[in-house]
Amino acid sequence: MSASNHKLVIYQLLPRLFGNANTTNKFYGAMEENGSGKFNDITEKAITEIKAVGFTHIWYTGIIEHATMTNYSAYGIKPDAPAVVKGRAGSPYAIKDYYDVDPDLAVDVPNRMAEFEALVLRTQQEGLKVIIDFVPNHVARTYNSDVKPNGVHDFGEDDDVTQAFSPKNDFYYIPGQDFVVPQGYVPGGENFVGELKNASYVESPAKGTGDDVFTASPSINNWFETIKLNYGADYSHGYEMHFDPIPPVWQKMLDILCYWAKKGVDGFRCDMVEYVPQEFWAWLIPRMKQHYPDLIFIGEAYQTGEYSNYLFKGHFDYLYDKVGLYDAIKRLTRNEPGASTWEINRVWNHDCRGFDERMLRFMENHDEQRIASEYFAGDAWLAVPGMIITTTLASGPVMIYFGQEVGEPAVAAEGFSGADGRTTIFDYYGVPEHQKWLNGGAYDGGGLSESQQVLRFFYSRLLNVSRKNVAIAEGKFYELMMANEHSQGFNQRLYIYLRYTGEQRVLVAVNFNRQNQPLLLKLPDDLLAAFNLSGEVSFVDLLSGTVFITPNIKKGLPVTLPLMGGVLLEF
Repeated sequence: MSASNHKLVIYQLLPRLFGNANTTNKFYGAMEENGSGKFNDITEKAITEIKAVGFTHIWYTGIIEHATMTNYSAYGIKPDAPAVVKGRAGSPYAIKDYYDVDPDLAVDVPNRMAEFEALVLRTQQEGLKVIIDFVPNHVARTYNSDVKPNGVHDFGEDDDVTQAFSPKNDFYYIPGQDFVVPQGYVPGGENFVGELKNASYVESPAKGTGDDVFTASPSINNWFETIKLNYGADYSHGYEMHFDPIPPVWQKMLDILCYWAKKGVDGFRCDMVEYVPQEFWAWLIPRMKQHYPDLIFIGEAYQTGEYSNYLFKGHFDYLYDKVGLYDAIKRLTRNEPGASTWEINRVWNHDCRGFDERMLRFMENHDEQRIASEYFAGDAWLAVPGMIITTTLASGPVMIYFGQEVGEPAVAAEGFSGADGRTTIFDYYGVPEHQKWLNGGAYDGGGLSESQQVLRFFYSRLLNVSRKNVAIAEGKFYELMMANEHSQGFNQRLYIYLRYTGEQRVLVAVNFNRQNQPLLLKLPDDLLAAFNLSGEVSFVDLLSGTVFITPNIKKGLPVTLPLMGGVLLEF
């Protein structure tokens, strides 16, 4: 195997949770009670351990300052009204100041930006690249930049609030009506008695809400804590576009991204890109790449029919593959009735045809349920076949969410985030199984069970192989389902394909059945001829080291695929 720089392997972590060794985990607990991880907790040791698992990039989630119930007024930061904050810590996607970092993450709050810059440097010195969030569609209702550069006008500062829509405005308005906090919202939980608890929230006139709700009284299920930004689309008149002259929000966002790129950030994971006009991305990304050609842009997108537009017109480097591969693999992993690996064929052959290598694949992230939770699979080991496909189906990026590699099940109700199988992004909390690897800041896995250590080794082996093996990292794809559908032992819970270059070949076979599956693996005649294969051929499983031999490759290779497992057979 020769190393490849082609394949991105991304580790997503929330600093607020990642380095937090506090195990109190009080429901709706304050930061003083439940603790918060800091930038400084992500030490050289932590980063080298992350790198050793095979990662090339770290996505530091929730870096930029967001609305919170924690009071930082002593540091010149304007407090937020709890009535429009979700959770004690607040949502990382309700941005309060695009030019600042979250004070929760600093040991020395006045020095918070320097602590972040030191983390960027530390990460890059260990040979990893840094991705942060870019949240373009909405801001916190209490948006207020107290550290913006000279000459920068805050969002809404120059708006004509008598106009429901104006292409010159940053926000959308509901003139003549005051904002109404949704009925039934109990900020901070029933027992919250903080000094901000009864602080009233006044917004007059009301502004449009982040999930395209243009009413003064959004529901509790809306993104009521956020304000929609105006990119020149008039929703009241059938989505009329007003892009000439360039709307002020476009220029403000360009300035904000340049601000972070100058700090050495290597890429941006862009939140909910389909809520922002595609024309904005087509304008923004090429401008950024003129100055920072190596920057990467990853788009969170869900409309499969629009993928090619966001990639080829909007100039994104990569898009989420949630609606295609993630959903298909989740059904198979859960052993749902009717789930079939032919759904995976549809992903690369239809939804992502022509750009499969530009889809970011994952089985967990901050929005999705943990594999080990009862809502997903109930057992972290059931992820094995799905992770093999997620990692090796194409040369595009693969992403792991911190704690996934040790089987974090997210069983508790943490506060605003109930017991839903997700690790909270809204609350101060410790992540119990991850903390066993954290081991008080030693980052040595000292508290992990033997099963967790073996699981982490599986992830490490899979990710390192996929990055270093050129066939997987850069090679072509050939599906072997048709060639094997009449083979002895074949069924629709198996998936079989080849990744290959002129020098290297890896046959991937996975088994979603809940029992071991004997199978006669066959390569079609055209491949045998192309690879000049005949007679005896030996295969080595890159995951286990097991050697498989067939005396006559034309008759196939007999293997027994382990239940909920798979092989990467190099030959």
